[in-house]
Amino acid sequence: MFFAMIEVFKGAGILIYPLGICSVGAVFIICERAYALRKAAVMPEDLVDAVVAGKPLVGGRHTVLARIVEFAEQHRNDEGAVKAFARLEINRMERGVPYLDVIYAAAPLIGLTGTVTGLLEVFSQISPDTGLPDPVKFTSGVALALSATVLGLTIAIPSLVGSGYLQRKIENYAAQLDVLLERILQRTR
Repeated sequence: MFFAMIEVFKGAGILIYPLGICSVGAVFIICERAYALRKAAVMPEDLVDAVVAGKPLVGGRHTVLARIVEFAEQHRNDEGAVKAFARLEINRMERGVPYLDVIYAAAPLIGLTGTVTGLLEVFSQISPDTGLPDPVKFTSGVALALSATVLGLTIAIPSLVGSGYLQRKIENYAAQLDVLLERILQRTR
């Protein structure tokens, strides 16, 4: 099995490098954003409860919600600035996620490029005398050429799923922050 994977990587040729960069980038973005968007880092329960109840705020000083509350307290009479700051915090949560869109669009295209170049190489080895290729080399060449597409799709599918998951999570946080923002603005009036 291990040697088969090595052959797949070899089949991708020089395009294994951009595919590798796409793979590492996707894994990094998905892991980093999943960690950064955990509930305790965005809207800890104790802070949400304090905002809803109108109680003094304790805990969660380095969270998204805490930064919005702190900004609102510093700019008590500027409701527009507080709303703009909240939008900036939501934008900050989206950091890196658009790159996943690029990765899941580019990886299959890079793989397809590898397949096309591999097939060109295979078909260029057809014997001019007989007009037929060597069946063994032809079959293995086509299989190796298709390996680039397999790698591209293997990178694109998790990137697409990760992007959708993270975007949905950010949208949910944005909706919750909109509701909490009204409570925050009532406190600062």
